[in-house]
Amino acid sequence: MPPSREPTPGHRGFVIPIGGAEDKVSARAILRRFVKLAGGRQARLAVIPTASQQSSTGDRYRDVFRDLGAGDVDVLDYRDRGDTERSDWLESLDESTGVFMTGGNQLRLSTILGGTPVASHVRRLNARGVHVAGTSAGAAFVSEHMIAFGREGATPIAGQVTLAPGLGLTNRVIVDQHFRQRDRLGRLMTALAYNPFAIGVGLDEDTAAFLGPDNRVEVVGSGAITIVDVSGLEYSSMATAREGRPVQLVGVRLHVLAHGAHFDLETRRATPGPEDADR
Repeated sequence: MPPSREPTPGHRGFVIPIGGAEDKVSARAILRRFVKLAGGRQARLAVIPTASQQSSTGDRYRDVFRDLGAGDVDVLDYRDRGDTERSDWLESLDESTGVFMTGGNQLRLSTILGGTPVASHVRRLNARGVHVAGTSAGAAFVSEHMIAFGREGATPIAGQVTLAPGLGLTNRVIVDQHFRQRDRLGRLMTALAYNPFAIGVGLDEDTAAFLGPDNRVEVVGSGAITIVDVSGLEYSSMATAREGRPVQLVGVRLHVLAHGAHFDLETRRATPGPEDADR
C-alpha cells in the first residue's frame, strides 16, 4: 500500500521507525524527540499496543509519554479486527498529533490492522502532517514492504526471509530492527535482493530513523543505523540460487551512521554526524 497523497506537498508528518529497546528511563532522547515533534504539552498521542500480547504495554508507554510532558495520551488497544470499527477510537486517532505503535509481533499488526479503517486513518493522518512512530515490530510495519520473519546471520540466503504488506507510510525503505544485536544484515540484504528498488534501513536498539517530509533521514539514539543501498547493484543470483544457499550480490553500497548523521533518500548521499554528538 503506497503512501497517501499529501494535501499540501512537503507537509507529510515524520515517519519514525525505532530499533526496539529504546531508553524509557534516563535521557529518553528518542521518545522525548517524538513528544516534542507532536506538540509537547499540546501533543495528543495515540498509542497502539496491538503488536504486544502483554496487557501492560500500552499503559507503560502512556506513563512514559505523560512523564515527558505530552498533553494527552490515549491507548487504542486493538485486540481483533472488530475493534477497528470502534468510532470512539477512530475519533481519538483523528484528533491525534502523534501515533505510536509498540513492539511485539509485526504480523499481529498486519493481520489485525491491515485493510481496516485504522490503517487508512493512520496513512491519511501522516499525509496531512501527523507524526507516526513504531518501535521494534512497529518499526517493521511502517513501510509498504514489511519483513514478516526470517533467519538471522550476516550472509544473504535464498529463502531466508518472508515479506508481507506493511502499513505503507513509505515505499522508499525496508526496515529491520534489533539489527546489530540479532545479526540481521543477511536477512535485510535478502529482502532487498527480491526486488532492489528500496533502501535497507537496519536499526540498532535504542536508535531511530527520523524520516522527514523532505525524504531525509536523521539518526537519533545510542546505536547506529546501517543503510544498505542497492541502487548500483550490478549482479544478483537471487533468481537462480537454491533455497538455503548464499545469494551473490555485486555492487551493494553500505553506510553505518550514528547519532546526528543524515541520509538523503533522493540523492542517496550520507552525511556523518559529529563524533561527540550529544545523545
